[in-house]
Amino acid sequence: MGEGFYSRARLYDLMFPGGGPAVEFYRAYADRLGGRVLELGCGTGQKLIPIASDGHPCVGVDFSSEMLAEAQRKADERGAAVEWMQGDMRAFDLGRTFDFVFITANSLLHLHEAEDLVSCFRSVRRHLAPGARFVFDVFNPSVRLLAQADGVRRARESLSFLDPDRGNVGVEVAEIYDAAAQVTRGTWYLSTDSEPDFVVAPLEIRSIFPQELPLLVSLGGLRLVERFGDWSGGPFTTDSPLQLCICEPA
Repeated sequence: MGEGFYSRARLYDLMFPGGGPAVEFYRAYADRLGGRVLELGCGTGQKLIPIASDGHPCVGVDFSSEMLAEAQRKADERGAAVEWMQGDMRAFDLGRTFDFVFITANSLLHLHEAEDLVSCFRSVRRHLAPGARFVFDVFNPSVRLLAQADGVRRARESLSFLDPDRGNVGVEVAEIYDAAAQVTRGTWYLSTDSEPDFVVAPLEIRSIFPQELPLLVSLGGLRLVERFGDWSGGPFTTDSPLQLCICEPA
């Protein structure tokens, strides 16, 4: 589940500051549907806190207590009311239904087994109110890029960030692709000039290919209504960077 990677919530937010079109897409969708909102794999609340600030009753579920603690701190700072809960998206029972459920930022891909993905979808299905929608986004796998995951440690310049306590932090990643499991197995290294490799954390992410995605969704009792290829709602094509999926109960 990538617990080690997510145990340093403040550093995560510095490396992935959030904002941008993804936040605006989910805010707009919450406004369109109205009612109660549930985010699974909510992390530090980058998407959910703005939605709660718009006046929607919100619940956020995450596996990491560290991420939830940071989410609570940020929500308190903004005066946003969110119910944060520690839980496992593979199987959960909150005893209520929601009008909008979403999983964003590839969080679904921490589930590597098909059985776990189907179990997650079935749990989501049980929590959907009449007329509700379930929306998630995952990257669109590129066979060419997956084949380039050769285990060599390389800098990710675009992820470098400034830590107020440490200074400039560089990010390097070494990845291999396990084709049989459809899982990219990576190790992330965070370093400063004076503190090399002060974080070394594994991160393993599954790929869900376009043809298998509707089948997994249907096995979970859901129907794929639309699949967009970008945050503007453009059509999904071979070269689309992501699979932005809109689902309803089957």
